[in-house]
Amino acid sequence: MIQYDVAFIGSGHANWHAAVALKQAGKSVVIIEKDLLGGTCTNYGCDAKILLDGPAELITRMNHYANAGVTATTTVDWPAFMAYKHQVIDALPNQMAQAFDQLGIDVIQGSGILMGDHLIQVGKQVISATNIVIGTGQRSKRLAIVGKEFMHDSREFLNLPELPSHVTFIGAGIITLEFASLVMALGSQVTIIEHGDQAARGFDAQHVGKLITQMEANGATFHFGETALAVDVTTDGYQVTTTSGLSVATQYVVDATGREPNVTNLGLENAGIHTNQFGIEVDDHLRANGANIYASGDVIAKLQPKLTPTATFESNYIAGQILGATAPIDYPAIPSVLFALPRLAQVGVTTATAAADPQRYHTQTIPFGQLFAFEYQNDTTAEVTAVMNTANQLVGAAVYGMDAPDIINVLTLITDQHLTGSDLQRLILAFPTATQGIIDTLVPLLQPTATTAE
Repeated sequence: MIQYDVAFIGSGHANWHAAVALKQAGKSVVIIEKDLLGGTCTNYGCDAKILLDGPAELITRMNHYANAGVTATTTVDWPAFMAYKHQVIDALPNQMAQAFDQLGIDVIQGSGILMGDHLIQVGKQVISATNIVIGTGQRSKRLAIVGKEFMHDSREFLNLPELPSHVTFIGAGIITLEFASLVMALGSQVTIIEHGDQAARGFDAQHVGKLITQMEANGATFHFGETALAVDVTTDGYQVTTTSGLSVATQYVVDATGREPNVTNLGLENAGIHTNQFGIEVDDHLRANGANIYASGDVIAKLQPKLTPTATFESNYIAGQILGATAPIDYPAIPSVLFALPRLAQVGVTTATAAADPQRYHTQTIPFGQLFAFEYQNDTTAEVTAVMNTANQLVGAAVYGMDAPDIINVLTLITDQHLTGSDLQRLILAFPTATQGIIDTLVPLLQPTATTAE
């Protein structure tokens, strides 16, 4: 039996940041991984998705120029996307293995099963660790319907060698809107079937509506209030039917109905660890058993967005706890981005919450695509909706537009640091940019009222 200071189950962002920090602090560290090193985001999700949708963004921008009378051509297609993806992504697990080896972090391939508070079994091997961190993430859900074996998840979609002429998505969440935007930009048709009455819950409803209108104008078909019943094989593809009798002919079906935490077959019960439908239950120090076993990342049952940056923040926090820090975790403002075409972004108090509580919040929409045409020439429909409290502090924001990811980062900083209009006036920003124009507009809105200042 080998003894370690810290053992990590899973090698994604929820774990490896802490593993590196602890090893550099002199701790003995082992990572247990049953799949590719780096986790879902590195190998199957985030990086692959961003790589794929980058050229699609280029296509969208060229379309804007074409609408202005400028002719542009491109040779970007799905095989080119996939070749680029494999060129960049496929090497990452080996690169991470080399980095761990150089740092002196041991890696064991296999499934880790807890045998108690300090013991983990991996195959025929048993290791002992003073502290254990569980960062096993989530997996795609599978609808229990007839023909479920003919449906695919996001991981399989991102490994398609050829792009089907028609793709049907079941579910209208983030994954669907991102992937549908991508394949439409490359010429495929899409149909989206959603059980509920709205898409992308959690993002600004008006912005989601604008996105859907844009997608419909580009040929997407949405069916809300429809429950998938079965997927059948046909002579030229598949047929998706719903409980209402709707029938959709298609070449490829993506089950994008959500994700669930990877909590099975970990031996959690052997270490007194409890779970619910959202994941592993933890205390305010991210301890899963109240003592030496922590949980990190998407496997946690939490209110915060289950995103890679959140997992990284938690990983670094756990490293600090193991090294002697004692403060409970205190999450900063966390932005979320929907990488559709165009993008949507959200941070802090939502516009829906603000509308439901007008005594505490008020909003202001800044149509920067129109107001700052000199600074921002990509999309005249781009806008920001700012949410402010009674002290005129920015407490939330929603962004619609291709530059939403960068803009929301700046608004996140203003929200998290409680910056006032006076604070912003002391900054000199690059000009001409959309961010500079938005901040100039926010300055008078973020000035405290006379009542507040007293």
